[in-house]
Amino acid sequence: MSAPQAQVQRSDFDQVMVPNYSPAAFIPVRGEGSRVWDQSGRELVDFAGGIAVSSLGHGHPALMQALTEQAGKIWHVSNVFTNEPALRLAKKLIDATFAERVFFANSGAEANEAALKLARRYAHDVYGPEKFEIISMVNSFHGRTLFTVNVGGQAKYSDGFGPKVEGITHIPFNDLEALKAAISDKTCAVIIEPVQGESGVLPADQAYLEGVRKLCDENNALLIFDEVQSGFGRIGYLYAHQYYGVNPDILSSAKGLGGGFPIGAMLTTAKIAEHLVVGTHGTTYGGNPLACAVAGAAFDVINTPEVLEGVKAKHERFKVRLEKLAAEYGIFTQVRGMGMLIGAVLNDAFKGKAKDVLNAAEKEGVMILQAGPDVVRFAPSLVIPDADIDEGLDRLERAIAKLTRG
Repeated sequence: MSAPQAQVQRSDFDQVMVPNYSPAAFIPVRGEGSRVWDQSGRELVDFAGGIAVSSLGHGHPALMQALTEQAGKIWHVSNVFTNEPALRLAKKLIDATFAERVFFANSGAEANEAALKLARRYAHDVYGPEKFEIISMVNSFHGRTLFTVNVGGQAKYSDGFGPKVEGITHIPFNDLEALKAAISDKTCAVIIEPVQGESGVLPADQAYLEGVRKLCDENNALLIFDEVQSGFGRIGYLYAHQYYGVNPDILSSAKGLGGGFPIGAMLTTAKIAEHLVVGTHGTTYGGNPLACAVAGAAFDVINTPEVLEGVKAKHERFKVRLEKLAAEYGIFTQVRGMGMLIGAVLNDAFKGKAKDVLNAAEKEGVMILQAGPDVVRFAPSLVIPDADIDEGLDRLERAIAKLTRG
């Protein structure tokens, strides 16, 4: 028999972990569907989804089966070899998207790092070393590596780490004139989240994305869509750009891709992919058999009319109720977003207090997120039962009633 495990409590975090997070006071220990239980046995409704990661909730049977089956076969082989789950998953992604080639990584930051490196390498090879500039959006978020954090347009994340990566320009999102003014023959890539996630759940305008695509073509710049948060069924389409009918040259995917198992992917065309020749980029764990087996199972569940249509229907259920709360308590000025990525914008009295709403919600037994200090974000399971939506929103209403009426 194995030895009993040591007791663990939240205060241990402060003794053993680097203090870059400030986690909640409770520790979740078990999840089933869209419900989570903490150490004391208290049950919470999960509207956070591990920050848009747990795309099929907790303990989904298809994912459990894929993981345990693969665990009994082979866990890791490195990229000296390939493996069956990686090739199967790549084929699924290619068959369902614009892409012809896939690179697997372990996270969204790594998928974006690969996308940005590929864009620079492609421009270098095809047009010469002068074409290396990257245009990104103010308040965007693309990861925490030194490259991706500099591309992300938020100084609070990128300042204080020494010299910045050169050749990156930030312009306002959804502003085509700003892109016209910034883009040039030195631009190698424009990177955009079709739905900005971290900075407040802001969908791009249709005409804007179409205009961006045209400007990129005219300036021989690659268009990169960061769909780490908006992708893999999250908005009711496999990828958000499919809703807009605008294809990128490179796409990054992660978060919900593995349904909770760490995996990232960069998707691109064969012509662009050619420029990552042997040795130009790599990752030890990328394409791990366990991760790819789980992601393949998640794909089979999510990329179906039932689930994708269900996401759209569940969005309406959330939106109607959140707008009712807005009308009754005045706490929200707008409910925006798509599918199971929803942002509720706080009114002037609650500006900057998204964290307070989170804490009040947790006390009532519902887990939610923020997207910046002024927006409450919901990113639950794509298959969350309607009964859990209703119960979670009942709990949220109790929290809002206490916040607004004492």
